[in-house]
Amino acid sequence: MKDQIADRETASFGSWEAGDLVLKNIVKSFRDKDRGTTYAVHDVSLNIQKGSFVTLLGPSGCGKTTTLRIVAGFEDPDSGEIYLGSKKLNHVPAYDRNMPMVFQSYALFPHLTVFENIAYGLKIKKLGPAMIKNDVAMALQIINLTGFENRYPGELSGGQQQRVALARAIVLKPKIILFDEPLSNLDAKLRIQTRLEIKRIQQLLHITVLYVTHDQAEALSLSDVIVLMNKGRIEQIGSPAEIYNKPRSVFVADFIGNSNFIDAKIKRIERQAVIVSVEGQELEISKTSAYDGIREEDEIYLATKPDAIQVNGSPNGFKGTLLNKSFLGSTLEYEIKFGESYITSIQSSSMVKDPQVLNGDTVYFNFNLEFLNILKKE
Repeated sequence: MKDQIADRETASFGSWEAGDLVLKNIVKSFRDKDRGTTYAVHDVSLNIQKGSFVTLLGPSGCGKTTTLRIVAGFEDPDSGEIYLGSKKLNHVPAYDRNMPMVFQSYALFPHLTVFENIAYGLKIKKLGPAMIKNDVAMALQIINLTGFENRYPGELSGGQQQRVALARAIVLKPKIILFDEPLSNLDAKLRIQTRLEIKRIQQLLHITVLYVTHDQAEALSLSDVIVLMNKGRIEQIGSPAEIYNKPRSVFVADFIGNSNFIDAKIKRIERQAVIVSVEGQELEISKTSAYDGIREEDEIYLATKPDAIQVNGSPNGFKGTLLNKSFLGSTLEYEIKFGESYITSIQSSSMVKDPQVLNGDTVYFNFNLEFLNILKKE
């Protein structure tokens, strides 16, 4: 069944074989008589490998949705080029790109049944009734909604409606599916279930996915690659682990997870390491954790996640003052004043012995140097 869905080209796609999706120096601006020119997308270049799951992540107004709409053909870039394999897409209309989009609003026709909603695009392409029936049946089986053909959208849950919207996309046998905040209208439990379903189907059909969200949990759990955007530009591209553990800027560290930022200073730079002074002590950190152009005497931030700070009862390490300790079930959270900085440590309540300190007590801790990053102050 998977091969039947994935292999047959649709009429509009013809013999055009999809490859990597490539964006080269994309620029998109909007003019306003009061504010002048605003750049929604500024010199964005991407290479999205065939069969990968790539997420555009960032806050509202960062340019991620505009980038998605340019890929879909809903917006024209001011400059730059878009390619799918060797095919240039700039002047290919949206209906000929075979890149269906799944929206947060589902966009189902309320007066059509599940079958009719899924079949809608196939009828526009003028496929025969037998082929439409077969393809819709396969799509329903893939999304686990066989038997729901004659129901209307109003008779479905939010999660089921989103799966119908997904089936309407995959039934077109696309090489790429675009997602615009598809889980925003679902409650927390349904969001988790539906994102697992999206990932399962993407892996089953080997479809390239370009996904837009502002939710870091979605991006981290779904993506092969995350493209983190800010003010129309790309801040960092990397795997979820790279983006989380090795941020390259204060913006990235602050946006992904709850990072600690500790004031420090570069003492000296060696061949493979950087020696950093922090609260009268020195730390040796791998040069790969530092930003480009680092210099001695630079005032910097040491950035690290709460789970990379280990609180213990030993005076061998750094010390601070405990401000608050919270038991959160599976974890313990410590809030510590460290010099002029305030840091948070989170550790497993079952794996680590609590040093039994009280608010106002001196507390000792160590950094996991592997996850300590040197960031330029902005």
